[in-house]
Amino acid sequence: MKVLLQRVTSARVDIDGAPAGQIGQGLLLLLGVERDDTVRDARQLAARIAGYRVFSDADDKMNLSVKDINGGCLVVSQFTLAADTQSGRRPSFSSAAPPTQAEPLYELFVSELRAGGIEVATGSFGADMAVTLTNDGPVTFLLTSTGKT
Repeated sequence: MKVLLQRVTSARVDIDGAPAGQIGQGLLLLLGVERDDTVRDARQLAARIAGYRVFSDADDKMNLSVKDINGGCLVVSQFTLAADTQSGRRPSFSSAAPPTQAEPLYELFVSELRAGGIEVATGSFGADMAVTLTNDGPVTFLLTSTGKT
């Protein structure tokens, strides 16, 4: 499981021109689910993100999490993060989980963040979405499940 995490001052996702989800200060999380991902991966990654310290404290050090600042998370499914881009000029999606496997893990990931007391907005799994964001910093990290690269 991979998450491209972006610290934002605001983010929103539109579907067919209509707003589907939006947040103010917080994290935009683009989530890619791979074939070998499990419930454990979704839970572990959600817990890690809830406590990931990417917001500045009074000393301008990254010591605060999204929970610490009462920020929100906008979670957007993005199967292209699971692409194999190691060779050639076209990505391979053979490592991406099929929708029947990926959607329940996406939903679990969202539920775990909410259970941790974080306000979560989402797009719609598998939809064609337009994402708008104001990257803060910019601060962007790629996080993966434990043991994966």
